Amino acid sequence: MSLRAIYYKYPLYFKFEAGTSRGVLTEKDSYFIRLFDDRAPATFGLGECSPLKGLSIDDLPDFEVYLSEACEAFSQIKKDIFAWDMGAITSELIGDKFPSIQFGFETALLDFRNGGKRMIFDNAFARGRQSISINGLIWMGKADWMRQQIDQKLKEGYRCIKMKIGAIDFEQEYALLASIREQYTPEQVTLRVDANGAFSPAEAPEKLHRLAQLELHSIEQPIRAGQRSTMAQLCRNTPLPIALDEELIGVSEREAKIELLDTVWPQYLILKPSLLGGFTHCREWISLAEEMGIGWWMTSALESNVGLNAISQFTAEFDNPLPQGLGTGQLYTNNIDSPLYIEGGHLSYHATKCWNTQNIHALMEG
Repeated sequence: MSLRAIYYKYPLYFKFEAGTSRGVLTEKDSYFIRLFDDRAPATFGLGECSPLKGLSIDDLPDFEVYLSEACEAFSQIKKDIFAWDMGAITSELIGDKFPSIQFGFETALLDFRNGGKRMIFDNAFARGRQSISINGLIWMGKADWMRQQIDQKLKEGYRCIKMKIGAIDFEQEYALLASIREQYTPEQVTLRVDANGAFSPAEAPEKLHRLAQLELHSIEQPIRAGQRSTMAQLCRNTPLPIALDEELIGVSEREAKIELLDTVWPQYLILKPSLLGGFTHCREWISLAEEMGIGWWMTSALESNVGLNAISQFTAEFDNPLPQGLGTGQLYTNNIDSPLYIEGGHLSYHATKCWNTQNIHALMEG
């Protein structure tokens, strides 16, 4: 068998102005990898490389050049890919400088191995027999718009709300959270916040103390990444569980992962395959975290439904009852139509519904 790898650039357009700690997003570029055998090109594996500007370590000027080279290098491989270990892809073919490409190739290969049907992992979720509890994400913006998002998510049946904070005045953000807690107990609605490193080390302890009074579930990355000793001190003394997110980016060696966890010892990890190097690296993070009694949950990172589907099926491989961060499939006007759907705060998969990859085929033909 001689496989070929080809990539296609695909701009995704947001349905609204999505406020983040790195500015407002209206569009983002993704890159689809298509793996196929020249003798039967209709059957292909599909993967998504989705670097995030200003955050991914592979947000580099030569990203597309390297992706093209990786596809060419893959096309020269003569090994039996059905017997090829995923770790060989991440270490031998791509390396750790481009984690989103690692994720894209892993997904495309697993898809091809399973018949090119977008079944990345054969489990109960992918067969439509199991749903995944997810959090409802509240984007940064003006207070009234954030309030509208909260009300809508609660109306839709979400019982875990994650609010990004740090964009507007902290007192306004606190008031929004307090208004939810006045209406709903922690047993009725779980509240998470994501600071994206917005707090200074000096102000973080007091803000954590205030937020803890609202009986929040956790806070992601209260201070910016790279301040390990300060973060370790916060995690040791915090009244509110802390989850590491950006802190994990760029940490690829097993020994480096162990050192980070030993030093900081957070309460939770946030795992994003596109930012951390695909499933192989996420499995290692999960194994280390569980050995140390550290909780974790999976989160998508603004991928299209192609990447979200792969992350969701991977998440279903584990027995993790926590709500996952997998609610980003409704963000784009030109997303890839898929069997994924959200109902009552749960992500599910219509096993009998086909993927509509018409927009991807249009790219291929163009």
